[in-house]
Parts: sequence; C-alpha cells; structure tokens
Amino acid sequence: MFPTGTGGTVYLELDYQDQTINWHNTSSAPAADNGDKNLETYFFTAGLQYMFTRSWGVQLEIPYWDRRFTTDQNFPESPGTPTNDVTVHWSDLGDIRLQGIYTGFSEDLSTGLTFGVKLPTGSYQYDNAVVDRDSAIGSGSTDILLGGFHREALTSDNSWSWFAQALLDQPVLTQEDYRPGTELDTAAGVHYNNLMMGNLMITPVAQIIASERTRDSGGNSASPPASGYQRLMLSPGVEFDINQLSAYVDIAFPVWQRFRGDQLTAPWLLKAIVAYHF
Repeated sequence: MFPTGTGGTVYLELDYQDQTINWHNTSSAPAADNGDKNLETYFFTAGLQYMFTRSWGVQLEIPYWDRRFTTDQNFPESPGTPTNDVTVHWSDLGDIRLQGIYTGFSEDLSTGLTFGVKLPTGSYQYDNAVVDRDSAIGSGSTDILLGGFHREALTSDNSWSWFAQALLDQPVLTQEDYRPGTELDTAAGVHYNNLMMGNLMITPVAQIIASERTRDSGGNSASPPASGYQRLMLSPGVEFDINQLSAYVDIAFPVWQRFRGDQLTAPWLLKAIVAYHF
C-alpha cells in the first residue's frame, strides 16, 4: 500500500488468527494455566487511500470483526472443582482509523510519514460477565498513530527492492478505567519486481515483522500481569497486479515471542487484500 503517485486505491482486507496456544514468557505452557482457551477472529477491513498531490494524502480504514471466545468461568478452580467453559460469538464494528500521509521528501515518493488517530468506535461492552476488556472488539480508547516508511531499489535494474516501515499506536484518551498498552509494529522486507506472465505482474515478498506492546493498566484490565508482549515473525507473501487491480496474500509465522503472564497465541496469521487503483 505504499503510495506511488496521485490518485486513489480502494481495498478490502481480510486478516485471520486463531489463538489456541497458551504461551508464557518465551515458550508454550500448559493450557490448564490459562482460563482463556480459544480466541478466533476474522478481521474485515474496508479501506480508502487517496493522494491529493505527490506529497499529501489520506487513508481511512473501517474494520468489522467476527470473534469467537472460549473461557473457563471457574478459573482458577479449587481442587475438585469442575471447569465451566463458556463460548460466546459476536460481530461488530471495530475502531476506525484515519491517517494523513506525507511523501514530499523525494520525487519518487520513496519515503513517507503517516500520522492520525484511532477512534473509539468499536464496542467494548459485549457480555461483560464473560468477555474481558482486552478481548473486546473495541478498546474504548482514542489513540494517536505515528508511522513512517522507506523503500529503495537493491539492484540497478530495479529487479529487487527493499522496504521498511513502522507504526506507533499510543492511547491518549480512555474510558471506564481501562488503558490498553502502547504498541509498536515494525517490518522490513525485500521483493522481486520482474516476474511477468503476459499482463500479470507477480511480486514475491519476504518480510520480517517485529512488534512490542506494553502491558494494560486500569481497574478494568483483565490482568495487567498477563498482558503485553514482544514478538518476531517471518512473513512470506505474493502480490498480483493486472491493469488497475491488485491482490496480495501472506502468512506470518512467529519465530520468537515473549508474553507476560499466560496469554493465548496463534501458530500463524493470514492476511489477504484485493484492491482497485484509480
């Protein structure tokens, strides 16, 4: 989604993760150590990116989540007490993101900054007896978003290119005594640009993704000692471009992660995007 000139892009994105593995510190841990058993989510996002000039643009993302959550309401049980696993399923609007884009550092738009806000449009009050604030679709917070990116050719014929990007998500206004952790996501990768099949361009991509999130805080936090993480993932992908249409898919695999307390993690994460450029 790096800008390449004036004009716009509309896109639909699907992200999927199924968090089934209990993780503690840097390794998996027994499922019995965590009252939460499964957190499966489909993330649907409708987006618009438009560059008014070669220097200035805007990006709007409207998410919709479908989530299934299973937790043991008797956790932690006393000896002899049976478990009481409860599963809830709900779908709702997520937190809308609106960002500005500045790419005026060079003629080729290779370096840019992003800045904006995440709005508290997602619900955080679904079945509060079962769903903790950190498992809700909305965070209830208004966040400042600050990011940047750079891309550059690796070879003189532009067959190979590299890129790097980062995004900081800092909550500033919160509701009902819950503050989600600050999150920093970074990525760097390479892609090959000269693979053609007729009018179809195929672009293989390999990237490494690093994330850090600080622990939650506030009286309505599910468990501040069991929140926050660092994670490193490898993510192979491929993009297809023909005329004004693009499609992209990747799968990310964690290769190292450190979670505070006991938290659920997914063995892999899927991303797929279809886009139209105008």
